[in-house]
Amino acid sequence: MKVACVGGGPANLYFSILMKRVDPSHDITIYERNPAGSTYGWGVTYWDELFNDLHRADADSARAISESSVRWDSWVADIRERATVTVEQGEAGYGISRRRLLGILAERAESLGVRIEWEREITDEDEFGDADLVVAGDGVNSGLRDRHGEHFGPEFHTGQNIYIWLGTTKVFDAFVFAFVETEHGWIWCYGYKYSKEHSTCVIECTPETWRGLGLDQGKEADSLAILEKLFADILDGHPLIGRAQADGTAHWLHFRTLTNRTWHHGNVVLVGDAAHTTHYSIGAGTALALADASVLAKELYQQKNLETALAAYERESKAKLRSPQRAARNSARWFENLPRYIDRSPMQVITLLGQRHSVMQPFVPPALYYQFDRIAGRVGGLFGFGR
Repeated sequence: MKVACVGGGPANLYFSILMKRVDPSHDITIYERNPAGSTYGWGVTYWDELFNDLHRADADSARAISESSVRWDSWVADIRERATVTVEQGEAGYGISRRRLLGILAERAESLGVRIEWEREITDEDEFGDADLVVAGDGVNSGLRDRHGEHFGPEFHTGQNIYIWLGTTKVFDAFVFAFVETEHGWIWCYGYKYSKEHSTCVIECTPETWRGLGLDQGKEADSLAILEKLFADILDGHPLIGRAQADGTAHWLHFRTLTNRTWHHGNVVLVGDAAHTTHYSIGAGTALALADASVLAKELYQQKNLETALAAYERESKAKLRSPQRAARNSARWFENLPRYIDRSPMQVITLLGQRHSVMQPFVPPALYYQFDRIAGRVGGLFGFGR
């Protein structure tokens, strides 16, 4: 096959690797609009299940990813001036620099004969009309998807809370949730290491708290100074590292959950964030992108007809996505309704936080849900982030 992959993210890079492994004669080119090594993003997470899948699919890239990853097997919940609780996980978590992950996958793809054209933006599949397959992996704002928006049917749900994605030189030993109460409401962060020198720190709050703290008005440097003071206890004097816009403003966002009615149209197919997004609080985005790549490569290998293969890919990937999508929705809503849980006893808060993926929890009084959890013997259980 002649394949054009638009976007040089994890999904397209891994897809090209798997396609070349099953048939080196495939003619595959990846088109990425940014320069090599210029990706934004601090660290990404993955879990034992994905780690095992990577080894089965391509041991060479899996070994390189393993060697560049850091590991944790516990998480910490810190509620300012009330409690700090450490919980052991049943499943190991891993962090890796997004830049390093993409570098590993790009190097592996090129070693197998994949061509990567950097600084090449594609918005129209007609630019390579002789391609048998066009894989749109160009992110949540996919130009190829939106060109056929009436067919794909993209829908966005914008979350209530506002967040900023930061780095820090503080290396967390465990996955950290830290909650700080201010006169304007609660603000909290998710922190996890992704190398021996750095961690990711995602900070979130309601728009009201954001405005009340003055985070809506200042330049990024001013915002970071405020946040470093608020989270001084967990940062231990380490700085936060941001990504200033051209005008110096901070990169605060509302998370957008994307779904598409269908994932393929003619010879164009969606993968990764072009097809779907899940809230960052479950840490599943990279794993789901790689899963798309794996399923698509498998169906193209097994099916003789392109339309049949793309339809099978869409069915299987959508089925695999249902559980993490549900978990992500419930997790995002837990944080959007934080006042419902945060004023309870520390042990109740920690347990309810760990069960935030639950379908039932939003409909049961928190104290009653906590008692059900104790009776079921599951206190401290089901803390498998990314499930």
